[in-house]
Amino acid sequence: MKDLGLLFLRISSSILMLTHGLPKLQKLIGGDFEFGDPIGIGGTPSLFLAVIGEFLCPILIIVGFKTRWATVPTIITMLVAALIVHASDPFNVKEKAFLFLVAFISILILGPGKYSLDKK
Repeated sequence: MKDLGLLFLRISSSILMLTHGLPKLQKLIGGDFEFGDPIGIGGTPSLFLAVIGEFLCPILIIVGFKTRWATVPTIITMLVAALIVHASDPFNVKEKAFLFLVAFISILILGPGKYSLDKK
């Protein structure tokens, strides 16, 4: 049952994250590079990193390919969202980023489970 639980955690968390990453990917593909600059590297690089953390890596996590490595950009993205982007917001605004953070840290610690490409 542990492996089914890990599969459910990987897929559900990543699908929910994709709902945040897809609009950013569409923005990037559409040539609209206007984006916040929370860590001081510029809007376009920040958008590119957000797409990696919120779209590309969750796809890798869903299929379980390089799962532990793929969680790292997503974890960093959620740390930036919770502690920098929403730093002055009330906790209920930051809560979503913290929930994602907990889920992806759990995946990092526990690994992908046997129902993954990593275990093939």
